[in-house]
Amino acid sequence: MGSANDLQGKRITVIGSGVSGKGLASLAAGLGASVFVTERKHLDEDARAIFREKGIEWEENGHSGRACDADLVVAGSGIPPSAPVIVEARKRGIPVTGELDFLAPFLRGRIIGVTGSNGKSTTTALLGHMLTRKGYSVSVTGNIGTSLADSALRNWDFLVVELSSFQLYWNSCLSCSVAVVTNLAPDHIDWHGSYEEYVRSKARIITTQGEGGVAVIQERDRTALGSDLADERFVCFSWKNGFSGRCEKAILADEKSRSVYFRNGNDEERLFGFDDLPLIGRHNIENGSMAAGVLHLLGEKNGIPSLFPGFGGLPHRCEKVAEIDGILYIDDSKGTNVASTCTALTSIDGPKAIILGGQGKGEDYAPLAETVRNEAVAAVVMGEERDKITAALRQAGYEQIFEAEGMEDAVKTAASALPGKGVVLLSPACTSWDMYPNYKKRGEHFKSIVLSLEKRP
Repeated sequence: MGSANDLQGKRITVIGSGVSGKGLASLAAGLGASVFVTERKHLDEDARAIFREKGIEWEENGHSGRACDADLVVAGSGIPPSAPVIVEARKRGIPVTGELDFLAPFLRGRIIGVTGSNGKSTTTALLGHMLTRKGYSVSVTGNIGTSLADSALRNWDFLVVELSSFQLYWNSCLSCSVAVVTNLAPDHIDWHGSYEEYVRSKARIITTQGEGGVAVIQERDRTALGSDLADERFVCFSWKNGFSGRCEKAILADEKSRSVYFRNGNDEERLFGFDDLPLIGRHNIENGSMAAGVLHLLGEKNGIPSLFPGFGGLPHRCEKVAEIDGILYIDDSKGTNVASTCTALTSIDGPKAIILGGQGKGEDYAPLAETVRNEAVAAVVMGEERDKITAALRQAGYEQIFEAEGMEDAVKTAASALPGKGVVLLSPACTSWDMYPNYKKRGEHFKSIVLSLEKRP
């Protein structure tokens, strides 16, 4: 089904009623399909209102046999291939497709796809900001919080699309002019089954590119993302003092000159200075460097610093909340895996008390414990993973561990554990689902507690 005409009168089942499911169902109904949405949980009121308005039928709290009464089944973002409804559809010979393959024929504009274990949302938003300042019509969409389907059937200069490993698992048709992989680290092992399968899904952002496609990646991830692909496909980011020279084209961050350069063979051009980027942390130098490298590849040669102003970063991603009595409070609630929390810890200067814990993803906490031992003066642990994280910290020889029953207790305990001035960092290394609906609610609660401290006499 590659065009609007192909959908006329077809029976399409959409699995999931989240952001992507609502968008997929609305688009399919608008193109003349008979749409049925099946949801294993309870539908929210927003979904109900949209489906009623568009004449879309649905079921909730489980998948019935009607879900497979279709010409095509479309898996919304996050639906695994092992889902019983997917397995049953395939058993019956019903075609199953993912969100990206379904939407690819209806996207109009050059696609810049961004994925990675950490930093993809910031890099996506920064790219959109920079391209908009250049005067282009830009859709910033995808896993960043809006449905890619909402950008379909409209003419854009660029679509900057954040892509999750869940979405990419299903992808065979969406081709990105520029693919960005910010970094690779273990994540979502519970969904993919292994780190190797997770990386294989991420790599599909590159392996599905057409002729002339280019990929901006970390030099250290070059082999994992396509050892059989030609080197000219890649532009590699590296810190200059660790650059191996493997990539002919490279984006190099130089701590000595505090500048970022684009190298092509023996030629080097300065892109921007560290102080030009209005974001906190070493990891954001990497995000900004990759975004600037994409703009350079698109023809922007001299004006990169002029494209940063007005970008303040994204909420809950190493976001400065307040500085109170010499303590800086930072909300990194989006730090939902070990790698992202380790990155936050090593990117922020000063004595740090870190708040950890939540619902786990099946990760090994040994690397987290090692980083905490080296970077933090205290660790406050809470949530379902409290005991596992505590055990890993003790195994690493770290003893400055405090338990908290909830966020308010955690904030108070972390601040008290600092030797005067320092940083209280919320970067849990876990999802929020044991205590909060999502990482945003967790971060908002943290911020509200901090801001209430600021108002006290």
